[in-house]
Amino acid sequence: MYFCFMKSAPVQSSASLATLRLSAVILFSFFCLLLIHSSAYAQDSAAALHQQKLIHKKRVPLITAVNVAGYGTSLVIFNNTWYKNYPRTSFHTFNDSREWLQMDKAGHAWAAYNTGRATTAMWQWAGLNNSKATLIGGLSGTVYLSVIEILDGFTEKWGWSWADMGANLFGSGLFIGQQLVWEEQRIQFKFSFHKKNYSDPQLNDRSDDLFGGNWAERMLKDYNGQTYWLSANLKSFFPESNLPAWLNVAAGYGAEGMFGGFENIWEDGDPGFPVNRTDIKRYRQWYLAPDIDFSKIKTSRKAVKVLLDFLNAFKFPAPAIELSKGRLKVNAIQF
Repeated sequence: MYFCFMKSAPVQSSASLATLRLSAVILFSFFCLLLIHSSAYAQDSAAALHQQKLIHKKRVPLITAVNVAGYGTSLVIFNNTWYKNYPRTSFHTFNDSREWLQMDKAGHAWAAYNTGRATTAMWQWAGLNNSKATLIGGLSGTVYLSVIEILDGFTEKWGWSWADMGANLFGSGLFIGQQLVWEEQRIQFKFSFHKKNYSDPQLNDRSDDLFGGNWAERMLKDYNGQTYWLSANLKSFFPESNLPAWLNVAAGYGAEGMFGGFENIWEDGDPGFPVNRTDIKRYRQWYLAPDIDFSKIKTSRKAVKVLLDFLNAFKFPAPAIELSKGRLKVNAIQF
C-alpha cells in the first residue's frame, strides 16, 4: 500500500496507485510460492540422490529469468498504464509519515516481508544455501519497491518517501534477520481484513468513492478494515514444552475513523461540495489474539502444502483482546 501526499494528488488516484502496486506484489509473491511447491518433492529427491545441496545449473537461470521477467514486466506496466498519465518533474521527496495513521507503512512492510519469503524459497529451490538465498531473496521486495519509489520521485503528483523506504527495510529486515539467525520464521508478518459498513449513508458513500465498492477493492484500499499482525510461534521459542507446534500468539495493529489521508475533510460531487467530518475520531487499535502457524501442519500432499503456505501470510480469525480509545474490550472474532 503506497499512498502518497494529499496536497496535489486526489485521494482516489493515490488509492488506485496503491491497489496496483500491492496487487502486483501479492500476485508475484504467491506465484513464487506456487512455483516452488509444485517442485518441492523434486528438490527432496535431488537432495537424496546427490547427498548434498548443490546449485542446480538449470534452475539458477530459470529463477533468474522468472525474477527479471516478473519484476520487469510489472514495472513496465506501471510506467505505461499509470505514470505516463502524469507530468514528470525533477527528482523530489515528500513526507507522508503521518498519513493514514501509518497503516500504509504497515502495508509496505508486510509486502516486503512476504515477497522476501516467497522469493527466498525460489532461490533455495535453485540450490543456493540459506545465507545466499536469504540475502538475495529477502532484499527482493525492498529493491522492487525502491524502483517504484524512484518512479514516484520523478512524478509531479508524488515523490520519494523516506517513510515508505523505512517500512520496506523493516519488512525485509524482519525476514532476513530471522532466517539468518534461526533458519526459520519464528515471528511471521500477517494480514487480516473485515469490510466496514456504516449506519451513516454519507460515510458509506465516501467509502465507496475512496476505497471501492466490492470486497476485493476494500481489502486492498480500506485501512479502516485492515489489521497487521506479528505472529510468534510458541513452540519455536519453547521447544521443550508440550505446546502444539502450530500454536501462535499474535499482536496486531489497526486503525479506524479514516476518510482521508490526513484528515476527514473532502469534496463531494462535481463541482466539489466541501464536507467536513472532523467530528469523527481517527484512532489506533491494538490487539492480542491466538493464531495458527500453517507451516507447522504436516502434509504429504503438494496442493495442501501450497494452500498452507499461502494462508500463512494471513491471520486466522480468532477471539482477540482490543485496546483502543483508552479502553480494553474482548472481540468474539477478530478478522
